[in-house]
Amino acid sequence: MSSRIPIDGLSHVVGETRSPLRDETIPELLRKAATKFSDREAAVFPAQGIRWSYADLSCEVDRLAGGMHEIGVRKGDRVGIWSPNRFEWLLTQFATARIGAVLVCINPAYRIFELEYALNKVGCKALVTAPAFKSSNYIAMLQELAPELKTAAPGDLHAARLPDLRAIIAMGDVTPPGMMGFAQVCAAGDAISTDLLDQICQGLDQKDPINIQFTSGTTGSPKGACLTHRNIVNNAHFVTETLEFSSRDRLCIPVPFYHCFGMVMGTLGCVSKGAAMIVPGEGFDPVDTMEAVSNEHCTAIYGVPTMFVTQLALESFDSYDTSHLRTGIMAGAPCPAEVMKQVVSRMHLSQITIAYGMTETSPVSFQTNVEDPFDKRVSTVGRIHPHVECKIIGEGGETVPAGQQGELLTRGYSVMREYWNDPDKTAESIDAQGWMHTGDLATIDAEGYCEITGRVKDMICRGGENIYPREIEEFLYTHPKIAQAQVFGIPDGTYGEIVCAWIIETEGAGLTAEDVRGFCRDRIAHFKIPAHVRFKSELPMTVTGKPQKFLMREEMLEDLASD
Repeated sequence: MSSRIPIDGLSHVVGETRSPLRDETIPELLRKAATKFSDREAAVFPAQGIRWSYADLSCEVDRLAGGMHEIGVRKGDRVGIWSPNRFEWLLTQFATARIGAVLVCINPAYRIFELEYALNKVGCKALVTAPAFKSSNYIAMLQELAPELKTAAPGDLHAARLPDLRAIIAMGDVTPPGMMGFAQVCAAGDAISTDLLDQICQGLDQKDPINIQFTSGTTGSPKGACLTHRNIVNNAHFVTETLEFSSRDRLCIPVPFYHCFGMVMGTLGCVSKGAAMIVPGEGFDPVDTMEAVSNEHCTAIYGVPTMFVTQLALESFDSYDTSHLRTGIMAGAPCPAEVMKQVVSRMHLSQITIAYGMTETSPVSFQTNVEDPFDKRVSTVGRIHPHVECKIIGEGGETVPAGQQGELLTRGYSVMREYWNDPDKTAESIDAQGWMHTGDLATIDAEGYCEITGRVKDMICRGGENIYPREIEEFLYTHPKIAQAQVFGIPDGTYGEIVCAWIIETEGAGLTAEDVRGFCRDRIAHFKIPAHVRFKSELPMTVTGKPQKFLMREEMLEDLASD
């Protein structure tokens, strides 16, 4: 059964199944691309002076995979990657898959508090790290977390606060004490035969876990969404098939690799079609991005709406050649109609699409088509993806009529395997019938187009980053002078939403808003730090003790309007 139109007039749609699911593992996907498109450009990193063909990429991946095997990384071991967009990230993504290790994506903005939690939650055996990014000195943070590095033999770390971690592989020219150099590990792989790597690959199954991505939960600490080869190979394939990608396409990827947007829809999507990945720099910069688009004759580009807004606002915008652009994806937040008009007219992105999904669904469930009318691209997130089933339910669990709002549920190949080592949270999210409860409010119209209308809970979406208040609240509670804390979002013209915190201090604490932000600054990601902090004597609660965040939000907006 497949129907992109609601079934029986209800908000229930099923993706088409004419195009079969792909049955390759990630290494098989790369092998096929390297065989069929060996001389075509695969990856360009202008900032690092890297330009690889698919044959080059496959060779470099094997070197790193062999080196990881040489230092003891085996199938099922978790390997963390803590880095912005660099060629080493790309190699690590495919090298871990080559030997069946599970890649653990760690947000480059994480600080010590979050890093320690992530590494220990999934038991990372090895960590690949950049030396630093923006204001984050990764090496210094790791040395603080694991002072044992000073005397540890490289590859044999035994740290009290990181009990599972054995090897830290450092990018860059300088290798700190107790760590291994990235180039050194790659060189060690030269001694490992491709026959051995091929034997390992033959023992891999498409349903094996291969990637863990941390997604914050309303119940507190981040959960590790565990994705399989089958999950992300197929999602990458269908996303880029919807874009009508071929080996002639050249995709500009300014979105971060640690998100599914970058590493599934981006890098893996390109490999599924033999297309080229153009990575402008470590993090998003509008000038670097436009230079990459212009110099590399990109045919496609990804981004969240604020990225496109920033690029269009450049005084030098008209000096860049965007004539080769055709398509791409805008996701992460609703696209204003005026922004879409400029993206189509000034960037030549006549076939740009809108996509919706979540980490737990690999990620995309809905996407507009390259030929969908303008109004559908600014008011909806498109229609259902192939081999995916979605419905919208009311408060009683019943499927609601088409056009009526309710919670969006999805099931099919794309639903994650589990939250790593967290069966209770997995059961809360995926019901006995296999439906993933997204927590998003949505409608599906009579033509099958989905519109996201809100959130069942109070997730904050700041500039494309999903932020869950409970996680920040629990962190704030670790401050000895904070008795109570409630975190919520308010609308913002630049980021879509920003974070606010209402706090009750312990008696006589004398905290200031800057004290609170300073406490957060080196411990949690910058986008989670409250933009506005208010101190209260009491917080609005229901009679059963539940916080009334809608009242806090209303009062906060009134307070700011009167400033």
